[in-house]
Amino acid sequence: MSASERSVSTLTGLLEAVSNAEVHHIAVTADIADMPGFRLLPGQTLSGASGRVKLHFAKGEDGVQLTTDNCVARIELNADADRRAIHNDTSVMRLGRIDLHDLRTRGMVQLLARDNVRSGHIAAENIDIVAADTRAHGTRHRGYGVEVVPGVFTIWNQHDDHFVTITADLKAVSAGRGGAPVNGSGIFVGGAGDAGGQLIVGRMETGAIHSDGGIEHGTADRIAGGVFVSSGACVEIVHNRGPVTTYGANDMVLDNWGTVGSWVAEEKLTSYGPSATGFVNFGTLGLLRTHATIETFGFGARGFSDYDGTVQFADIDRIVTHADGAVGIQVSRPLGSLTVRRGVETHGAAGESMVKGVVVTLDATALCIRNGAAVRKIAVDGGLLTHGRGAAPLRLHGTVEDLRISDGAGALGGGFAAV
Repeated sequence: MSASERSVSTLTGLLEAVSNAEVHHIAVTADIADMPGFRLLPGQTLSGASGRVKLHFAKGEDGVQLTTDNCVARIELNADADRRAIHNDTSVMRLGRIDLHDLRTRGMVQLLARDNVRSGHIAAENIDIVAADTRAHGTRHRGYGVEVVPGVFTIWNQHDDHFVTITADLKAVSAGRGGAPVNGSGIFVGGAGDAGGQLIVGRMETGAIHSDGGIEHGTADRIAGGVFVSSGACVEIVHNRGPVTTYGANDMVLDNWGTVGSWVAEEKLTSYGPSATGFVNFGTLGLLRTHATIETFGFGARGFSDYDGTVQFADIDRIVTHADGAVGIQVSRPLGSLTVRRGVETHGAAGESMVKGVVVTLDATALCIRNGAAVRKIAVDGGLLTHGRGAAPLRLHGTVEDLRISDGAGALGGGFAAV
């Protein structure tokens, strides 16, 4: 082993290694408990020597602090759920290349470009966040009348300077477990808005995401998301390879405020809380394609909403909602082409929902084209079906150049003339 490499199995040995600028590669060979947080020097790599070595941080401690050109790999990092398992020192001038792979954490992964940090690239692959809680973290992205609860995996360029750019490549990032979600948003990537610092992501691939924002029902100015692309982020492709499930009030399953080339969801998208949405768009989206059902269960929980910005093409498998105020599809802005392959079905009547920070009353319409919306083409196979009293299958207030609905439109709940 060269002088630049060090194998460690004790707390003392690890702390000595990370404080030595001549040591570049640190291999941990045994589990270490009751650790203080520590900082990697520029250029240092930390990894598990074999199997899944575990580092357990003491209560109230953040975990590994990164600086510049660091790699953390093949290791399990356990901090308190409301602390950071991995974070970065924002006093350095640049991130360089940050490489994270084959990690399991308890506690959030948070990488920020602010203060002195003005450049860098982040590569993350096979990151599994078992448990984390970001509800008490105070710095939150704001827009459209709401603030966003931070993600348990967050990359955020906070600089006001538009010329500060951070890049990233993310693959196989997962969070939470079925029935045991992380608390807060799941995956959050963002910049500082259209006029501020930018985050450029080539790909963002996720595994299974289970999250609960922990927002009190009735709160109108706060949201969370399972996978959230915020303003100032430009992502070439988002690929949800696993299911994405949210459990709380105002918990969007997939939410876009940024610019996304294509967004593909392979597995089911599910929300259980009130005033949630399966997919909501406020940004610019080239293509949305879902290969499984979008299903919501909460009051006012919509299936698909295009509230602002623009969507060029949306290709949706199926949408089902189960509560009052839970619209199937709601389009408020210009949209190119919308295709639904296996129908839209709602089970509720009129009810309250939170929209842009305001609680409003919505009918559980299957397909609603609002004033101001202009859609080039809509094709729905499998029909539009409503079960709630007074819930119309179709409300058309905007314009649609080409509208085709196969298998009919049925209003089974009554309350007006038969459709």
